[in-house]
Amino acid sequence: MFRPIALLACLAAVPAMAQDGLTSDLGETNFSSQGSGPALGFTLRGGVASTPTYFGSDNNDASPDLGFELNYLRLGGFTIGDPDPLYRPNGFGVTGSFRYISERSASDDPELAGLDDVDASLELGGGLRYATDAYQVYGTVRYGVIGHEAFVGELGADVFLRPSDRLTLRAGPRAFFGDSDYAATYFGVTAAEAAAPGSTFAAYAPSGGLLSAGVELGAGYRINDNWGVDAAIRYDHLQNDAANSPITRDDDQLSARIGLTRRFRLGF
Repeated sequence: MFRPIALLACLAAVPAMAQDGLTSDLGETNFSSQGSGPALGFTLRGGVASTPTYFGSDNNDASPDLGFELNYLRLGGFTIGDPDPLYRPNGFGVTGSFRYISERSASDDPELAGLDDVDASLELGGGLRYATDAYQVYGTVRYGVIGHEAFVGELGADVFLRPSDRLTLRAGPRAFFGDSDYAATYFGVTAAEAAAPGSTFAAYAPSGGLLSAGVELGAGYRINDNWGVDAAIRYDHLQNDAANSPITRDDDQLSARIGLTRRFRLGF
């Protein structure tokens, strides 16, 4: 089944697929000023993705993969990112982060019979990153401003391999955390749901904490200064109360995406 995520085209940045949603870096903050007048640099991405139909599912859905990467913003004396298309972040930076999670419904997945539908969610937040030409490490915290209204966090790292000036390979571990409200939304079963007609679930009240850990492999190829190709494969293994949830049918969660990227520069 297809679950359109066109909202991501307005909000995503440096997208990385993560279990039925996209995790995105909204750009590194730079307090220096370059030039005068407003300027904007951004990259659009469009392609296809395969993600679990819901957290803990043993099936994947195909869906459009759409993204918007904020490369550079200059407004007065405040700038974010760098206008150089060949720029590589170095040192400490402050980043924004977001993730969109599609709705979960028993009408789409009959094995969820008896469970209440879970509305689509949008998480917004920020974090810190330290990057060099050879590697990066980062941590982010987000809040569900639409939907689940809970806090989540991610820790990750990547090593970079550049076989040429156009091709960049990346790989690194990922760890995902959620508070008890988040865990209850996606892995919990209330007494009412357990007693609902057709339900096969026992009541379950999960705690927050480390909910998944895994690894991501990615590749980006720069065709020229404007066009490129980006792809990623991510494996996550559900942990602790997420793995023990009666909703979870498979602890192993695999997602993948591939798409074309197009860079735009306005006001330069």
